[in-house]
Amino acid sequence: MHRPIFGRSFAVLVAPILLSKTSVRKNVKDADAATSGSLTMSTGNYYEVFLNFRGQDTRKGFTDHLYNGLVDAGISVFKDDNELRQGEKIRPDLLTAIRNSKILIPIISVNYGQSRWCLDELVQIMECKKSNMGYTVLPIFYKVEPSHVRFQCGSFGDAFRTRSKHFDSMTLEKWKQALNEVSSLKGFEGKLVKLVVQQVLFELKKKFELVIPENLVGIDSHVKKVMEFVDNISRASLFIGIHGMGGIGKTTLAKIIYNKLSNQFEHRSFIADVRETCDDRRLVYLQNQLIKDILKQENQVSNKDEGIRLISSKFNGKKVLILLDDVSNDDQLKALARNHNWFSSGSVIIITTRNKSILDNAGVDNQYELEELDKDNSLILFSRHAFRRDSPPSEFKDLTHVIVFTTGGLPLSLEVLGSFLCGKKEKVWGDTIKKLRKFPHEEVQKKLRISYEELTNEQKQIFLDIACFFIGVDQRIASYMWDACEFFPEEGIEVLRFLSLIKVGDDHELIMHDQLRDLGREIVRKENNSEPWNRSRLWDSEAVLEVLEGNK
Repeated sequence: MHRPIFGRSFAVLVAPILLSKTSVRKNVKDADAATSGSLTMSTGNYYEVFLNFRGQDTRKGFTDHLYNGLVDAGISVFKDDNELRQGEKIRPDLLTAIRNSKILIPIISVNYGQSRWCLDELVQIMECKKSNMGYTVLPIFYKVEPSHVRFQCGSFGDAFRTRSKHFDSMTLEKWKQALNEVSSLKGFEGKLVKLVVQQVLFELKKKFELVIPENLVGIDSHVKKVMEFVDNISRASLFIGIHGMGGIGKTTLAKIIYNKLSNQFEHRSFIADVRETCDDRRLVYLQNQLIKDILKQENQVSNKDEGIRLISSKFNGKKVLILLDDVSNDDQLKALARNHNWFSSGSVIIITTRNKSILDNAGVDNQYELEELDKDNSLILFSRHAFRRDSPPSEFKDLTHVIVFTTGGLPLSLEVLGSFLCGKKEKVWGDTIKKLRKFPHEEVQKKLRISYEELTNEQKQIFLDIACFFIGVDQRIASYMWDACEFFPEEGIEVLRFLSLIKVGDDHELIMHDQLRDLGREIVRKENNSEPWNRSRLWDSEAVLEVLEGNK
């Protein structure tokens, strides 16, 4: 005889993993069919688990133990305890509950097949699974064999047949099909409450994780270094800043850290594309999104100052995990996460930005600069996108090395070019290399140009001068010219450096990534595509010769 094994000590290990946990325990009344889920879609009640079970078989034993285990683990569960009268159809709110739940758990027991409502709910559950809308079905076979459920035989079949003779063939066929489908799924024996809870938590964690790109290379070492900040966290809240040039992988790294930490936080929020969203919808929109994620309240503020007051006063009693992606100016950070005392101890706020000065101005001590991939990792990343393997075939080896060298270790460029060249003939590869030597790839340039557009006119001129003439040149020499032009070089170079558009070497030499160099030269080239003498700068020997010979 199977006896349920249960206990609550395991809940301590998994309690913090979910976002919003608001289960309400109800008085238990016996019911022919009972479920777990929200009441109506209009009320906005969404639950994480829906329990479908035969009340007389399992309610006061296994189902109650499972329900309590799920609730103690912080999972929101609806368990319908209202008695259904004989002859009454399944209530619409229970069907809504199924659709509004993430994980559907039918607990199939000996007398399950006697209940019309259990079977009707099971039909709906299996329809949800087939809808490809992200539902997970975890069946539990309580004192019955899955094969008996599939073929309606044994004691389960006897109970099913006593009820089935009262219904039409179409209804019976739906029930049989649902029983067949659910019994083919990997399920659990009815004694393993702890295992079921752990599996539910695992499934929910997967649903809440941020999407990470495939084919990542060389990321583990960066993750390890950033996680050291977390391991050394004091009792106060922790701010982590990840900075670097566009396309370097800041968002991907931040998402991985967020996913690693997410099971430790009940309150969490991912604010994507802060720069782009602020351009379109203002800071108030982002404040309301943050408030909704953490406090579960809709549209609470109508202006930035009101948002600051609410966030600073209401968040400081909560341990939160927040990721602010692509912050582009000080005002954005001040409106969303100004300082440590806004948040409870143990909170973690992750910020990604191209502009290091934003982190410095906010007093973010834990900063990490993400740099280009080395040659070996660049080759692997490109090969994974171009060939679906870690190295190129022999006939593409030389071409691959040329492409990888051209990208300068920028992950975005490696991914874009690898995907573009996947499956292409050698001639296309050769043409692409020739084109890249003259004209940078548009998708990569579009991403990199965002930082350029942040500059003042004087800073843009300095950037373009470096791209065209001064890479490897002592910055002090070039600064004489910029100073004479009133470009304010000391400030300009500092801004370019903070935005990861340039670096300054140990000997004061100006260093610029090849992709940024190509961006600058392409901007100048587009000043006049057909008449080089009408461009602001000439660096290409052919163009210079053309202008001199033409006396332009």
